[in-house]
Amino acid sequence: MNEIIAELEQMNLAVILPFFIIQLILMVIALVDWFKIEKTNGPKWMWLFIIVLVNIIGPILYFVIGRRQE
Repeated sequence: MNEIIAELEQMNLAVILPFFIIQLILMVIALVDWFKIEKTNGPKWMWLFIIVLVNIIGPILYFVIGRRQE
């Protein structure tokens, strides 16, 4: 029984780890861009919270909606 549980835990880690890495990379890239850019669509502080708190979707929303294209 313990062997089955250990195998399931390893399988879950193999599924979750790539999503965690993608989320971390997206968040770092979005935060660097957020820090460098002067103007955003909406308050800049709001986008900081969205990037940090809304997991994978937050950085994607920032790049699609939040960046002001001039």
